[in-house]
Amino acid sequence: MRIGESAEELLELLWIAEEEESQNGLEPSAAPQEDFEKLSSLGLVQFDGRIYSRTDTGKIESAMAIRRHRLGERLLADVFGLEDNLIDDQACRLEHALFEGLDESICTLLRHPRFCPHGKPIPPNHCCQEMKETVTRLIAPLSELKPGEKGRIAYLQMSHPVRLQKLMAMGVLPGGEMRLVRCSPAYVFEIGYSQFAVDEEIAADIFIRLQPE
Repeated sequence: MRIGESAEELLELLWIAEEEESQNGLEPSAAPQEDFEKLSSLGLVQFDGRIYSRTDTGKIESAMAIRRHRLGERLLADVFGLEDNLIDDQACRLEHALFEGLDESICTLLRHPRFCPHGKPIPPNHCCQEMKETVTRLIAPLSELKPGEKGRIAYLQMSHPVRLQKLMAMGVLPGGEMRLVRCSPAYVFEIGYSQFAVDEEIAADIFIRLQPE
């Protein structure tokens, strides 16, 4: 459903307010009235006399808007290496160009990431559930690499702070070069002149931007 950029951004604000900030919706002063009216005419929001909130259809559409934005951020960060302070603004422009179908291709290309570069969840879609593999592998978890494959660390998906600190102490940081040495009985990787070992669970949360052979 194409609803216009400003109305789509309003749907994102509603998603964030209701799902991230646990608010019931947004007051009319939060955005231009014409955007609320457009969403209302499409059956995406409802007004109770005090606030606007999403309808069931609006919840689906707002999740997809957030998904396109955060996939755009992931693409800009992981593939193009854009600096963090530029990502959000460029992602806003990119998301409106991700028409239906293209966002699934990008999601598959990036191996169905669960979080944006800022650690916020990316709402899944059908491709994530089906785990399609229809494009050339570009980014893959360390656990799926073959010995000898190498690349730069794209991102760390884990949310466990102790594990994250352990990896940072090893020098496992986004942008750093890494090569898998072996994968059994533990995943042994090389960073610089040092080698480290992690178990499969941790290896599955380290995503590598692969370098061509």
